[in-house]
Amino acid sequence: MFHFIIFTLTQTIFTQTMSTLDKSSIKSGKRRKDSQSRSSRAGLQFPVGRVSRYLRRSRCAKRLGEGAAVCAAALLEYLTAEILELAGNACKDLKKKRIVPRHLMLAIRGDDELNALMDRVTIPGGGVIPHIHKSLIVRKKKSDTDGHAATKKQPKVVKDEIVSDPVV
Repeated sequence: MFHFIIFTLTQTIFTQTMSTLDKSSIKSGKRRKDSQSRSSRAGLQFPVGRVSRYLRRSRCAKRLGEGAAVCAAALLEYLTAEILELAGNACKDLKKKRIVPRHLMLAIRGDDELNALMDRVTIPGGGVIPHIHKSLIVRKKKSDTDGHAATKKQPKVVKDEIVSDPVV
């Protein structure tokens, strides 16, 4: 019984080991490393390989290093997270559950740095920023020095009859 358990464990370990070995590395006895994407190596959610492909296709430079795509993907991920966080806050302020283009526009125009970055960007369906110029606001004028408006004396009403105040 004891030999059977050892044999089963050995066979299981050998099978798992053989599955992780390449055919070329069976002779050398080295384990094959599992493939890992550049995004997961960099700890990013944005696809580094796709960004790299777009950079190469755009012909922005004759030569591109490996770090260029990682840096560009990290930058895009940061900007996206920042805009979505601010848009989510705007959405929550307006008591809505979904982010619409209006919330994106309010988020971008409300932040000074993002507004400077996206100064000439038009967001379809974003609307305009609510703003009333100071000269258009009507101010109430004070008629009294105390700050209270002058009140006229109202005649006294006694049982549905108007009785005027006696002049002294």
